[in-house]
Amino acid sequence: MYLTPEVKKEIFKKYGKSETDTGSPEGQIALFTYRINHLTKHLQKHKHDYSTERALVKLVGKRRKLLNYLKKNDIERYRKIIKALGLRK
Repeated sequence: MYLTPEVKKEIFKKYGKSETDTGSPEGQIALFTYRINHLTKHLQKHKHDYSTERALVKLVGKRRKLLNYLKKNDIERYRKIIKALGLRK
């Protein structure tokens, strides 16, 4: 499996408040970004995998909602996570 518990802890430790704080928007956005990148690579090889394509679209929507929430409530945290992950609006 591509997403082991160790990888999750590392992502939450780097972008979240701690490795056990899985509920912070920054940690969730980072985790969604990791999964989106993985699914994008998969879809480049398997162009007709429509269930994976649907899952990718749903993940992008979830990440967008979290980013909008963060932008509305704390613009500094939003800018920090956008810069750290290299995302663009």
